Amino acid sequence: MSATTQAPAGGAAAPEAPAAKGKKKLLIIVAVVVLLAGAAAYFLVLAPSGGAEEPAPEPGEVLALDAVQVNLADGHYLRIGIALQFTTDAAHPDGSAALDRTIELFSGRSMEELAKPKMRKELKHELEVELERDYHGEVMGVYFTEFVTQ
Repeated sequence: MSATTQAPAGGAAAPEAPAAKGKKKLLIIVAVVVLLAGAAAYFLVLAPSGGAEEPAPEPGEVLALDAVQVNLADGHYLRIGIALQFTTDAAHPDGSAALDRTIELFSGRSMEELAKPKMRKELKHELEVELERDYHGEVMGVYFTEFVTQ
């Protein structure tokens, strides 16, 4: 009798060795990791950002408004002048609404309140917020050009 090896019935190939299976698995895992790293790099670096922020508005014309007198508490008054920094998108800047807001915001306040730099800064910020809303984003800054109490 001779010792020959015969192929399994049905012509099927012999099962792979365990080392060959491990190499294939490792190769597939490495390929998947490389693809995921490439996709992450694309989305983080190269992909156009759909939710990009709008660019900051560019400063345009500064409109200095005539100073107005505002009645304060206890018979005192404030002479206040403001200038508005408009964006380049502002069509025809008009300061009448800004003067109205200024009078409304400062009327009836006490001299002691307005003498505090922190309070003036807070009131200025509040005025900027209101004017940005009233002018639909066309006002990007407010400057005091005159601020005299008596």
